[in-house]
Amino acid sequence: MASPLIQLNGIERTFHMGEIDVHVLKGITLTINQGELVALVGSSGSGKTTLMNILGCLDRPSKGEYRLDGEEISRLSNDGRALVRNRKMGFVFQNFNLLPRTSALEQVIMPLSYTASGMSDRQARERGKELLRKVGLGERMDHTPSQLSGGQQQRVAIARALVNRPPVLFADEPTGNLDSKTTQEVLKMFQDLNRDEGITIILVTHDPVVAATAKRNIRLKDGLLESDFIVESPSLPQEAHA
Repeated sequence: MASPLIQLNGIERTFHMGEIDVHVLKGITLTINQGELVALVGSSGSGKTTLMNILGCLDRPSKGEYRLDGEEISRLSNDGRALVRNRKMGFVFQNFNLLPRTSALEQVIMPLSYTASGMSDRQARERGKELLRKVGLGERMDHTPSQLSGGQQQRVAIARALVNRPPVLFADEPTGNLDSKTTQEVLKMFQDLNRDEGITIILVTHDPVVAATAKRNIRLKDGLLESDFIVESPSLPQEAHA
């Protein structure tokens, strides 16, 4: 039986805007088990980005408890949260966040220099090459972002997110800048990584087509948990044809 990886209890987040308090999250309680593929769904203003920032240790809740892998982390310092991020999390963003004049291989292994991984330079490069081959870029390791398509750049970003072997991967609108064919390929990659590697993946999206590829949908509305259900038959979007 899968064990809990993420446990939230009564998570609230309030932002102070001058004399006004804006309550963005209003008491979120949920559990995500190891090995789940989850879509965190909601329209703009639903609170999903704020919740992802808390889950990803980029922010802390105003109230409530957040346990990751059994560790209470909601009250950690900024440095403490950064350590947790580096050890246990990978991130994939809509805009790829790649350095313009850096090769795909160097982009992928860069996080290893921040985490005291204990790998030699040779081991780090072998790890990076292994991941680039896994995401289908074995022939593009020396290419810079300007020499890669949008889909290839996102694959580099996925390989980079996996280099530290994180137990959880966050993907924030990961297909927002991709065409339909590449969207299908990237979402299938997430499904394969979840199935074959057992990585817990949390897709943050407003798009029901993307959400339909996950095994579980957690929907937020106005800072509250609106629904939480299992998707019986996760599906990939159909490729659009001109």
